[in-house]
Amino acid sequence: MRGETVALVLVLAGAMISVNAQAEDPGHAHAEGGSRTFAAAPPKASATSSTHQSTLLTSLVSEALENNPEIQAALRERDAASQRIAPAEALDDPVLEAGLVNAPLTSSTLNREDMTMKMIGLSQRLPFPGKRGLRKDVAAQDAQSVGYGYQETMNRVARDIKIAYFDLGLTLEMTRLVEKNKLILEDLLHIAEKHYGVGLGSQADALKAQTQVSRMLDELLRLARERPTIEAELIRALGRNAAVAAPEPEPPQLREETLTLESLRETALSQRPQLLALRSIVARNEKALDLARRNYYPDFDVRLAYGQRDNMLDGTRRPDMVTLTVAVNLPVWRENKLAPRVAEALAKRDQAQSLHEAQRNEVTASLRQQTAMAEQSLKSARLYQTAILPQARLTVESALAAYRVNRVDFLTLLDSQMTVFNYEISLVTAMASYNKALAEIDLLIGKPPAPGGLSLSAEPL
Repeated sequence: MRGETVALVLVLAGAMISVNAQAEDPGHAHAEGGSRTFAAAPPKASATSSTHQSTLLTSLVSEALENNPEIQAALRERDAASQRIAPAEALDDPVLEAGLVNAPLTSSTLNREDMTMKMIGLSQRLPFPGKRGLRKDVAAQDAQSVGYGYQETMNRVARDIKIAYFDLGLTLEMTRLVEKNKLILEDLLHIAEKHYGVGLGSQADALKAQTQVSRMLDELLRLARERPTIEAELIRALGRNAAVAAPEPEPPQLREETLTLESLRETALSQRPQLLALRSIVARNEKALDLARRNYYPDFDVRLAYGQRDNMLDGTRRPDMVTLTVAVNLPVWRENKLAPRVAEALAKRDQAQSLHEAQRNEVTASLRQQTAMAEQSLKSARLYQTAILPQARLTVESALAAYRVNRVDFLTLLDSQMTVFNYEISLVTAMASYNKALAEIDLLIGKPPAPGGLSLSAEPL
């Protein structure tokens, strides 16, 4: 029995030396039969990696701005709306008329009656002064709101790209962490089996380790199911063909930005395209109300006609004639025609004002939520990086050393390793949540698509 104990101690000592050696070299490849680093710290993001992420995300956003069908449709809608401004102010088509005037039915000649003539005329409808300008203003405000809608679509697509990018990066990083933890658990299972083989441990230790390995396999299957869904969303937002492979993001990286709720709110209220579009709709409905009230005034029809008369049968010359008339419509149907239109325009104006106010409140509330989420995610990530994870890794090392000399049981070592794994998952999740909150804030404040939506001057933590 003593010889078996000595042999076990030698095995564990060898495993410990291998573990420590690999902990000092995270990039060391796993050798056949060797042990892996327990709770090794993930490699720190380098400046080159951060720059690559910003460059890749920027290129993806630029690609989407050029190829996304929603953006292209919004652009065409904006172009179409701008073409409606000039026609709204234009006059109605003039009317050209030609014919015979005062031709007698009893004669086929045109020189028997003094008032018989061949006539050509031109008429034009002239709206009451101010109506054309109001029509142009209505169309201009419509075009402006559509233009803001185009900007909002670009910002929304850029947000979708960032969210899908960060989600995919999180999924890939979680897959890497699960695979790493699976390898570590397999080493722990191997140690537990050896411990049980020499009579110093129980079969329950090996079974517990095997259960955790199986749990990692199940987690890998879950992540494999989620990845195609996220990739499909990223491909859709990019406007790519479904057969094209999705880009592979870098692991989540943390970049700090200063967030001041009041400043963000002021920025959102002044430059969020959605709010500006609603403001244009309010102005448009104000003009439409003025135009509806202006319909109480008549329009004018101006007509100019020229009549050519033939000479009489006896050769007497008859002078040609000119006719000039002005006609006006009589807007007398006020109760059942004009007043309802004014009431409709007034209701639409009030509706637009209420929608604008409601959207202002929603933007303010969403900014408060996303800012709080960003701040909490940043604090959590910092806490994991600076305190929790280093302490948890030291706990694993201490538990492994104590287990080597039978001072702690195997479950303590196993639980310590799983705790480190859970904290690593929580860290990358907090990083991704922080970046996604920044992407949502960029949309809320109306920030135009920029490199990653992140501050280029911020240093990665």
